[in-house]
Amino acid sequence: MAMNLRLDDDRAELLKRQAEREGRSMHAIVLRALDDYLAQHAHEAMVRDTAAKEATKWRELMDRLK
Repeated sequence: MAMNLRLDDDRAELLKRQAEREGRSMHAIVLRALDDYLAQHAHEAMVRDTAAKEATKWRELMDRLK
C-alpha cells in the first residue's frame, strides 16, 4: 500500500536537515519513527490488556483483602 505524506515547509526542512546530518534518506527516518511509534503503542496495549486480565482473575481475592 502506498501513502503520501504531506509536511508543512518547516517540518520538511527540519526533516531534510536531519537526514543530511545522519546520512540517511528522509524516507528512512520517517519509517524508523513510525516503527518506534507502533512498537511503543503495541507494548502499551499489551500491558493494558494483561493488567485487565489479571485484575479480573484476582478480583475476588483482592476484594477479600480490603
